Amino acid sequence: MFLLSYYGYGYGGYGYGRYGYMFDPTMLLVFAGLLLSLAASAMVKNTFGRYSKVRSAAGLTGAAAAQRVLHAAGIYDVAIEHISGSLTDHYDPRTKTLRLSDSTYGSNSVAAVCVAAHECGHAIQHQVHYAPLVLRSTLVPAANFGSTISWPIFLMGLIFSMRPLLMLGILLFSLAVLFQLVTLPVELNASKRALRVLEDGHILGDQELAGGRKVLRAAAMTYVAGLAASILQLLRLIILAGGRKRD
Repeated sequence: MFLLSYYGYGYGGYGYGRYGYMFDPTMLLVFAGLLLSLAASAMVKNTFGRYSKVRSAAGLTGAAAAQRVLHAAGIYDVAIEHISGSLTDHYDPRTKTLRLSDSTYGSNSVAAVCVAAHECGHAIQHQVHYAPLVLRSTLVPAANFGSTISWPIFLMGLIFSMRPLLMLGILLFSLAVLFQLVTLPVELNASKRALRVLEDGHILGDQELAGGRKVLRAAAMTYVAGLAASILQLLRLIILAGGRKRD
């Protein structure tokens, strides 16, 4: 689960342009995005916490379930490793390595099995060259660069009233928004693939699958909230640039 953060904190409080040095009302867009992200994060933690206490009937750990899911998909060249942290699980396509966190690797809970299977979903996507995943991987360097440099360039455009810099900052930030837009279907598809294998392979029962869907649905909401927050921030940049133009 590759995540980027690009809220641009530290710049909005200056209130450049037609707002003077008073409160910048466009910061409300940032606050709205932040609230969405916090709500989604709380949802996934609560849901994961609930189903991390429910032992799967098969008794498989996250690592064992991941191996079974991969083998069911005909994948035998992906390594499964333990990584520290909670919900830091991810699949690295460069090394074909599935890394499962403390809360997933050795746990035999329904939540752990579903999270492990979700990451296996990315390995399956990689194997079949799933187009959105290929596109997302291609966008990573541009998205990282855009999210890092967009705000400094945009701020310089505000300070020196240079519209080309404002437009360049917006364009660079748009790359980060595009990355999150592409990420959403990738994550949803990985969960769909995971649930299919868990059901077809009888790794989880019907009631367990119902809980698993809730866990993965809650996780998906973090990506929806992240995308919404980024779009709101992009809208804020456009509004600020428009205000500078009128000045």
